[in-house]
Amino acid sequence: MDLVKALNSQYMKEQLPEVRVGDTVRVHVRIKEGSRERIQVFEGTVIARKHGGIGETITVRRISYGVGCEKVFPLHSPNVAKIETVRKGKVRRAKLYYLRGRSGKSAKVKEKV
Repeated sequence: MDLVKALNSQYMKEQLPEVRVGDTVRVHVRIKEGSRERIQVFEGTVIARKHGGIGETITVRRISYGVGCEKVFPLHSPNVAKIETVRKGKVRRAKLYYLRGRSGKSAKVKEKV
């Protein structure tokens, strides 16, 4: 059991940004195309935060060209370069899956003042 904990702590990031459900975030992801490497930004609302420790993930949803797109990002992955919080959201629940069925203004989350 201690071997697993030692392995997990070796690969965990020390400084994680303060990301909560409902926040609008900008996730910088490393993309490898052949021999080149670039950073691509995915901006959207955090609708879920799952697991814990090394396997902790966030689900980010955005609407582009009228179509909803969700991506799951492991927080401790080396492919996630950084996560910026654009704005804080004011929500009263842990999972915002109800946003999947909404569009337009009803799909927005109020900003925390």
